[in-house]
Amino acid sequence: MLTNRQEELLKLIVENYIKTVKPVSSKALCKKLKCSSATVRNEMAALESRGLLEKTHISSGRVPSDLGYRYYVDNIMVPKDLSGEDMLKLQQIFSNNALVLSDAISKSMEIVSELTNYTAVVLGSSSSDNKIAKVEVVPIANNKMIAIVITDKGHVENRNVVIDESVSKAEIKKTIDIISKLIIGVPLNEVSSVLEFDVKPVIDKYVKQHEALYNAFYNAFSDFTPKDDIKMSGARNLLMEPEFNDADKIRKLLGKFEDREIIRNIKEDNDEIKVYIGSENNIDDDISIIKTYYYKDGEEGTIALIGPKRMQYDKAEALLNYIKENIGKE
Repeated sequence: MLTNRQEELLKLIVENYIKTVKPVSSKALCKKLKCSSATVRNEMAALESRGLLEKTHISSGRVPSDLGYRYYVDNIMVPKDLSGEDMLKLQQIFSNNALVLSDAISKSMEIVSELTNYTAVVLGSSSSDNKIAKVEVVPIANNKMIAIVITDKGHVENRNVVIDESVSKAEIKKTIDIISKLIIGVPLNEVSSVLEFDVKPVIDKYVKQHEALYNAFYNAFSDFTPKDDIKMSGARNLLMEPEFNDADKIRKLLGKFEDREIIRNIKEDNDEIKVYIGSENNIDDDISIIKTYYYKDGEEGTIALIGPKRMQYDKAEALLNYIKENIGKE
């Protein structure tokens, strides 16, 4: 562990560098620490020897290392109190009863992206707790229709269904009635199995043109399975930061943001708010990711903020905490 003075020194350097993006000199810290320049230099050298600070070049001041940020986040930082204005913006989202939970989460993270100028990510999915509550099929042309599934948690999915024109409307209606009766109450991730083993034998028995109808509806309904839904806000915000003024860095980072598999790997299963600094994350050594898992009424996923390593960790954590608390409210 560090001494009190060393912790105060590290705190000042981290927070000063977050604001200015300039290496911090011993001279700038003497007044705040109320000690001589020599004492500050010695303490800075001690922090550097422990890998918490580093120099950008020989005669420069110091900047935090990845290890320095990690020590700051784990031992020094305190989540920042949200301003009344910031809180009000988020409260308006969660108090809007017209929004389903997934939309409230996405919109609140869009606001967080605006407040921080970081990139916000929502990885959401409908868990197996989502059960089918209603099935509707709406004709849109002679042989085309839309199949709509609504879950007990308000999740809505729709798919196009194309039926051979030779199939009678009576046979189509009979098939829809059978499917509807047998999959109501079934969890989303079990629909394919129920269609294959429960619905198909009944359709084979009672519907004349069973093969064409079963195949058409199976292709539509079996696709109603939980999938990761990726939503990003402010993907280009990071590129406004001075750390990313290099064209090659920009291209590299944008390429990673466009790779859905890389973004999907941001997924977090830990209920706590976790911070991954530099090389600790799986996207880029020049960024940090702060994220957490959420679960409510069958909806689960990850909310995350991606920023430069000198991100305002205290504000980012406070904002994610506030959203997480509101997700959990009845």
